[in-house]
Amino acid sequence: MGRLRSFLSGERIDATTPPPYLLHVRSSRLFILTTICIAVATDTFLYGMIVPVIPFALSSRAGVAPSSVQSYTSILLAVYGAALLVCAPFAGFYADRSSSRRLPLLGGLLALAGATLMLCLARTVSLLVVGRLLQGASAAVVWTVGLALLVDTVGQAEIGAVLGWTSISMSVSILSAPLLGGVVYQKAGYYPVYYMAFGLIALDILLRLLLVEKKLARQWLPEEFPELDEISDPEKTAVVKPGEVAPEVLNTLAPTSEQPPLARPLSKYPPVFTLLKSRRLLAALWGCIVQMTCMTAFDGVIPLFVKETFHWNSTGAGLIFLAFIIPTFASPVVGWASDKYGPRWLTVSGFTLAIPFWVLLRFVTHDSQGQKVLFCALLSLIGVALTLAMPPLMAEITYVVEAKERESPGRFGKTGAYAQAYGLFVTALAAGTLIGPVWAGYVRTAAGWGTMSWSLGLFGLSAAVPCLIWTGGLITEINAKTGEERAAGRPSE
Repeated sequence: MGRLRSFLSGERIDATTPPPYLLHVRSSRLFILTTICIAVATDTFLYGMIVPVIPFALSSRAGVAPSSVQSYTSILLAVYGAALLVCAPFAGFYADRSSSRRLPLLGGLLALAGATLMLCLARTVSLLVVGRLLQGASAAVVWTVGLALLVDTVGQAEIGAVLGWTSISMSVSILSAPLLGGVVYQKAGYYPVYYMAFGLIALDILLRLLLVEKKLARQWLPEEFPELDEISDPEKTAVVKPGEVAPEVLNTLAPTSEQPPLARPLSKYPPVFTLLKSRRLLAALWGCIVQMTCMTAFDGVIPLFVKETFHWNSTGAGLIFLAFIIPTFASPVVGWASDKYGPRWLTVSGFTLAIPFWVLLRFVTHDSQGQKVLFCALLSLIGVALTLAMPPLMAEITYVVEAKERESPGRFGKTGAYAQAYGLFVTALAAGTLIGPVWAGYVRTAAGWGTMSWSLGLFGLSAAVPCLIWTGGLITEINAKTGEERAAGRPSE
C-alpha cells in the first residue's frame, strides 16, 4: 500500500525510495505543459464533440420531437457549464490544500471516464443530462488544478506565453471537436464518435500517471539542478525578484520582522474572499464570462443554422468551425505580448474589434456561394478578435494573485492561492459556457439569427469597458507591465 500511495501522490516514502524512472523528463517544463494541454484539450473535446451529433441523436436515440431539438441541444450544452460553475471553486479550495496536484487530476479523470461511458450508452434525455453534469465536474478539477500546476512549474514572469499554449489547446479542441464529431458521425455512425473520446482518455490516463510535479521531483534531484530554479513558489515570488535574496534571509532583516510568518495566512477566511474584493480580478472574470459566452454561442446554433440555410449535413456543420479555429494558433504570441507589454490593450482591442463582425453576421441569410464565403470570413475575423482577448485574461489571474501577495507577503499562506484564483477563472468560463448556448439558442428561436448576432456584439462591449479601466491595474495609475517590473514590485493595482 505504501508503494501504491507513493506512486499516486509522488511523495517519497523514506531515504531508500528510488527516484521514478526518467524523472528529469517527467518533471520537465515541456512534459508538464504537454500533459496539462492534453488534459484541457480532452475535457473540452468531450464538451464539443457531440455538438453536431446532438440534433441527430436526440431524435433517433432519445425520441425527441423535431420541434424540441433546439431547446434540448441548448440544455445539454448548458448543464455542462452549470456543473463547471458549481464545482470549480471547491476544486480550487481543495487543490490549494492538497500536498499534490496529481491526485485531484486523477480524480477528475475518473469522473470524465464515467461521464463519457454514460453519454455513450444513454438512450434517454435524463441520462444525457447526468452525463453532461459529470463531464462538467471533471472539467472543473482539470482546469483548476492544471492551471495552478502550470504556475507552479513555469513561474509568473512567463505565464502569459505558457497559457497561450493552453488557450490553443482549449480553442482547438472545443472548436475542432464539432468538426471531427460531425465527420465521424456522418461516415461511421454514433459509437465511433465515442471511440475517439475513449482513445483521448487513455492517452490522458497515461500522461497523468507519468507526470511528476517539480516540487516532488526535488525529493530526489539536487537543489542546484538548473531546471528547479524556475519553480514558482508563492513564498519567494511574493517578496523578491526571483534569484535575488532567499526568503529565509529576508525573514531575518529588521524591516520585515513585524510581518507575519509566510506560512500563516493573514485572514481566517479562505483566500477566495480576498481575491473577490479585487476590482481588477472581477474585471478579468467578467471578461472571461463574455469571452466564453461568445465562443460557446456558436456551438448551439451553427450546426442547425448551416443545416437550414445552406442545407449542409453534420460533416459540413463540423467543417465550418475550422474558420474559427485557425486564428487561435496565434495564442502563444498574444500571451508573450501580454507578458511583455501588459494585458490591457490586447484585451480591449479583442472585444472591440469583434463587435462589427458580430453585427455583420445578420447579413448571412440565404444559400449562395457569396453568402458562404461571407459567413466563413466573418467567423475567422471573430476568431482573430477573441484570440487577442483570451490569453491576456488568463494571465491576468496570475498577475492579480502575485500583486496581492506582494502587498501583504504570506497573506495566502504557504500553499498560495493560485488554484483558488483559477477556480474563479474556471467558474467564469463555466458561466459563459452556461450562458452562451442558451442565449444563442433561445434568442435565435424567438427573434431570429440577426438579433442573436448583434446582441452578442453588444455583449462584447460590456467587457471592453471594465477591462479598459482595471485590467493590468487601474488605468489612472502607473502599473507594472513586464514580468520584470511586476517582480520588482511596481504598483499593480
